[in-house]
Amino acid sequence: MKEVDNHSHSRKVILPVADRNPTAAALRTLLFHLSDIELITQPSGSRSAEERVDSHLLFVFTSGTGRLTINDQFFQLSTDRCYSLSPGDYIEIVNESGSLSPIGYYRIAFNVIHTAPSGPVAYNRSILDNRHEMTAYPFSRLLRLTEDLHAGRQELCEIKRFNHHIRFQELLGFLIEQNHHSEHAFNVTQSVESTIQYMQNNYMENITVKQLAQLANVPYWQYSTVFRELTGKKPLNYLNELRINRSKDLLAESSYQLREIACQVGFADEYYFNRRFRQTTGLTPKQYARLKQSRISVHDWTGHQVDIPVQPKRIICHGETFGDLLALGVEPIGEVSFIDGKSASHDRNGQRIGWPVNTDQTTELQPDLIIFANADEAAYKRIAHIAPTVTFNSFAPLEQRLHILGDLLGRKVEAKHWLDRYNAKAAYMWQQLRRYHIEPGETASVFVYDHGSRLFVMGTAGLSSALYHPQGFQPVDKIQDMLNAGQGFIEIPETAIPSYAGDRIFMLAPEQAVSRNAMEQLMTSALWQSLPAVRNGHVYIVKAAEWNFGDALIREKLLDMLPHLLGKIS
Repeated sequence: MKEVDNHSHSRKVILPVADRNPTAAALRTLLFHLSDIELITQPSGSRSAEERVDSHLLFVFTSGTGRLTINDQFFQLSTDRCYSLSPGDYIEIVNESGSLSPIGYYRIAFNVIHTAPSGPVAYNRSILDNRHEMTAYPFSRLLRLTEDLHAGRQELCEIKRFNHHIRFQELLGFLIEQNHHSEHAFNVTQSVESTIQYMQNNYMENITVKQLAQLANVPYWQYSTVFRELTGKKPLNYLNELRINRSKDLLAESSYQLREIACQVGFADEYYFNRRFRQTTGLTPKQYARLKQSRISVHDWTGHQVDIPVQPKRIICHGETFGDLLALGVEPIGEVSFIDGKSASHDRNGQRIGWPVNTDQTTELQPDLIIFANADEAAYKRIAHIAPTVTFNSFAPLEQRLHILGDLLGRKVEAKHWLDRYNAKAAYMWQQLRRYHIEPGETASVFVYDHGSRLFVMGTAGLSSALYHPQGFQPVDKIQDMLNAGQGFIEIPETAIPSYAGDRIFMLAPEQAVSRNAMEQLMTSALWQSLPAVRNGHVYIVKAAEWNFGDALIREKLLDMLPHLLGKIS
């Protein structure tokens, strides 16, 4: 299917063409005029003819996969991508034969006029520093603007066509704002995102949308639109949800009067609080408080059916993903861990119970829930009589783990909010790294020496769990096999390193002297020196005791650490 806008074309006005060599014109001197928008579907296995474009173009891809060539630069196509071309650029789109679905995309053509001192001239240079792949976050906003633009392409009313061009200016402004040359340029999305954090920390205060817009330094009308794109909610609805969620904790944990709880979470009086709480939950606050004393039945990772408190308060956590609970605002009273060292993202305040589990210590802590990251049934039986105990797969993907914990701990909303925020930050970080430092399709591997001179390659666990991302690094084939099998790590002989080594190698430096010596000996060997990553200077050494964790808080901390490590920030 191909829909072409036959009504968007304007009568051409022939203008002189600006020289393509001088310094690019300032944005404030440029005028933009939409000339055409098409919705195109390219069948599976097809290849578009190579085309030399004669106007400025935007391609917004909405479905399918394939390959895009712009001049001599190759891009791997997938959904939610946007590309920019200037007059004179060459483009070819290939829907590879292995793809089962067509490629769907919008093609937006527009003209640019430079208001030069000597008079207006057609401007054919790139308006975005000769970059082709565009950052568009959130992409849903770009897609909504594009769909609105396409839907209004055949308007005949002059006022509506005028508004149609205003919508195009909004779309172009959204892209320019995120992709203009200064990586430190003002970013509306990030500014609004910072006010979301402000609301989470200050929900008990009297907050208005006008104050939030001023805090973000964003126009009032624009603030609410961007906020809704990021959260799916209007600002005041989001604020009320924060207040209601905090009140749930207070209702379950305390004997405060309703007026005290209402005041603590930011509601003006208990009557308004009561009404909003009932609208949100379907229960009155008193009904909710009584319900929190009940229990629910759950099925755990290894198949046990366990009755647990609806709102557990005294939790013991076993395993290396302790930070998952902290990310949800849960502070366990005890930690059962077989990992030495201390992660870079959090302090462990709970009592250390060691490994194997010390049943006497566990009993003394009087837990009401034990989360046990182990499939050993004998070990499970040794502690299951102490308190309700559920097994938990700490090697599962982060998103899966947090949703499971959200269900277990009555923190579904917190899990969703944390993941939404994390995924947005991760997408933005990888977009920045792809723009400045790494190439599409680059592979990465993580190695560590442990238990003496034994060499391990990491899979679903530890640092490697943060590196593999649709816009980030990819696993080599053998590591992909590990990920498919759900293997956290495997031991390999040193001679197997070439089969597991990616374009980038992350070596985890151990604290134990024997393990560290083994690592240093490997890194002086001819085998190591022959690896492409080593020859290209793409080896990064980080402390295993700080960074070889896959929990939520470490994953978030890595979003700041990785750009520094990869050299994006000196």
